Amino acid sequence: MRITFLGTAGSWPTKERSASAIALDTDRELVLFDCGEGTQRQFFQSSASFMRVRRVFISHFHGDHFLGLPGLIQSMSLNHRTEPLDLYGPPDAKEVFDQVLKLGYFTLRFPVTVHALSPGHSVDLDGYSVRTAEAVHPVPTLAYRLEEGPKRGRFDGEKARSLGIRGPDFARLEAGESVKVGDNLVRPEDVMGPPRAGRAIVYSGDSAPCPAIEKLAYRATVLIHEATVGAELEQEANQWGHSSARQAAEIARAAEVQELFVTHFSSRYKELEPLETEAKARFVDSHVARDLLDHLVRQP
Repeated sequence: MRITFLGTAGSWPTKERSASAIALDTDRELVLFDCGEGTQRQFFQSSASFMRVRRVFISHFHGDHFLGLPGLIQSMSLNHRTEPLDLYGPPDAKEVFDQVLKLGYFTLRFPVTVHALSPGHSVDLDGYSVRTAEAVHPVPTLAYRLEEGPKRGRFDGEKARSLGIRGPDFARLEAGESVKVGDNLVRPEDVMGPPRAGRAIVYSGDSAPCPAIEKLAYRATVLIHEATVGAELEQEANQWGHSSARQAAEIARAAEVQELFVTHFSSRYKELEPLETEAKARFVDSHVARDLLDHLVRQP
């Protein structure tokens, strides 16, 4: 599982940063969280392919989070895409996405399905689920938690050896095949640990600090939370439905997540190290996201 930060700017793009967009490669498919202006160009500079995007989850309909969609969809058509695309968003999603799909003159060559979601909604997909929570922002906004299904337990090599397993039989057991050892049958479940929880990625969208996102992020593998400003401006930012790096780190600590990435930076911050330092002071496993950064999500 790999996260690619395509755009980390807040409100509008800058010379250093593109508008909000995050690609998550689940290995089976590519999932896109938000699609700000210029996202398709960022794809060309990244390790990810926009033609592999299977689903798009839009947090809200401020322009810096969805205006890249018309160009992305039309480029997919121009590149002869035939696979379906699913678009997800807040309760007003159908109205906005319908406009996106009718914008300009082009031929849509593949099926697109629109899904309007509400806070607390859960969607079961191919090998993972996505759950929503309500963010605190001036317009309807969703935070998302993408979580893998349970993983099978770890292979216990020492126990396998104690049961007489040798040589290539290790690989057969790991592949799920039972193995005969003398008069005994050793089953995969005999040498596997208990099932493990799948990895969970939480994306806040734009939001002031709120209990709903903290709850959504509980014990997530990675929390991606907006940090538009530093602590010196957080009171003003909160009034506009945004958070500081300090507040994002407080949420990560309270939610007991493994790692925090902060993103959606105001254009006033040319250097991001002060925001990272601010976050690390509250939650040590904090990092600032940068455009085109790839991050491999570790197993829990």
